[in-house]
Amino acid sequence: MRILHIDIDTLRPDHLSCYGYHRKTSPNIDQVASEGVRFENCYVSDSPCLPSRAAFYSGKCGIRNGAINHGGMAADYAINARERGFRTFQDNYIVKMREKFYTVSISPFGERHSSFWFYNGFREMYNTGKGGSERADEVVPIALDWLNRKGKENNWYLHINVWDPHTPYQVPESEGNPFQNSPPPSWMTEDIRLKTWNNYGPGSARDPGGNYGLNNYYKKFPRMVNEINSIEAYKKWIDGYDCGIFYADKMIGMVLNKLKELGIYDDTLIMISSDHGENQGELSVYGDHQTADHITNRVPMIVRHPKGIGGKGRVDSALYYQFDIAATFLELSGINVPESWDGKSFFEDFKNEKSSGRDYLVISNCAWSCQRSVRWEDWIMIKSYHTGLKNYPEKMLFNLKEDPHELLNLAEKFPEKVDYALARLEEWTANEMKRSHRDVDPLWTVIREGGPFHASFKSPIYEDYLKRLKETNREWALGELEKRKKEIYF
Repeated sequence: MRILHIDIDTLRPDHLSCYGYHRKTSPNIDQVASEGVRFENCYVSDSPCLPSRAAFYSGKCGIRNGAINHGGMAADYAINARERGFRTFQDNYIVKMREKFYTVSISPFGERHSSFWFYNGFREMYNTGKGGSERADEVVPIALDWLNRKGKENNWYLHINVWDPHTPYQVPESEGNPFQNSPPPSWMTEDIRLKTWNNYGPGSARDPGGNYGLNNYYKKFPRMVNEINSIEAYKKWIDGYDCGIFYADKMIGMVLNKLKELGIYDDTLIMISSDHGENQGELSVYGDHQTADHITNRVPMIVRHPKGIGGKGRVDSALYYQFDIAATFLELSGINVPESWDGKSFFEDFKNEKSSGRDYLVISNCAWSCQRSVRWEDWIMIKSYHTGLKNYPEKMLFNLKEDPHELLNLAEKFPEKVDYALARLEEWTANEMKRSHRDVDPLWTVIREGGPFHASFKSPIYEDYLKRLKETNREWALGELEKRKKEIYF
């Protein structure tokens, strides 16, 4: 058997048509989903980019593997010096998969984040060279060439990483806009947009994409706007994101056609997923991945087994971590899941077309904010230790069945649910730290350094952003930010 792992950066599932989106963004992905299993509630344990892939490849939550930030002491795997031998990280996902498969990656990720552990276990590594700024038409031809040369060989695992939904949106203008006459998501109203406009923080309507609004960088990209200053601007912004998904899907279609041309499609297991989602107005963040919430940490997960194992066109709505899928792949392939992992295989239930999953998940973000959240039943409770220069309360509670875009904080209305979630969070933290070789939770390492890399109180960009707030008539936010700073650092 062969395995094709399609990794589309920054892809939120509810913007795929197979997940119910009103725009037809993903015809090729939809076809794969119709032939396999679509997981409705798959979450990365840690977001965004670096922490997510660190968790997936290590099989461990960030609290244990240590890589939870995009810079500083907590941006790398934590080495257990007492166990560091001639080789290390031998329980990583790809190292284990190499027991049965010839492993190949086509991705710039390792260089982009100086995360060279990412290449551990791959037999061939193709760095596409632009640090995540390349379009799919600069990545997929390398994959097609590899398939032409080696695709007919048996037992390979091919990872293809494309970035087109990530800002800046740079699909070639020659591709046009297939969504020009299609309205944006209806949940975004003018009243909701105004609330995000009359707000502050990186990612807000005046500072979308996490660039703090400090320059006119996005003016270089015709599909983008510098501010979400109207519903029309919001539509252009969403069109840019959706065009990125559509373009990635188009390029992935070329890979799927190549498998069919080579006669190996019916012997190839296909997994389609992402490193994180993308808030597009939720929690006052546009075009970025700054929170430990339902939108940022939930990812698409589609698994199509060539022999139909798991089912065809089946939807599994149970709660899973993304590395649970990795553990399931190991068992499916006859490889032992390391005891060191947090990831759990559910292969037997998958094989019997049953949903299993977990009672609850704890998900985290410590690169743009310091948040941990508990996800269970229809609910998510988000606890902020550092708000990422935003005006979030310490605790937020949302009913995702009734409010999937997290508009109404119910923490005060349902204190018993907040208490339940806090108890689960405390339970999870204690269990994870018992299994850790370190005495300090890396979240507190990030806090001591000034906060998350992209929103640190001790970074020069913080002072620059205070000036930005003055320039945009948001002086009222200055005192609140300074108060939050003092609450953390006395």
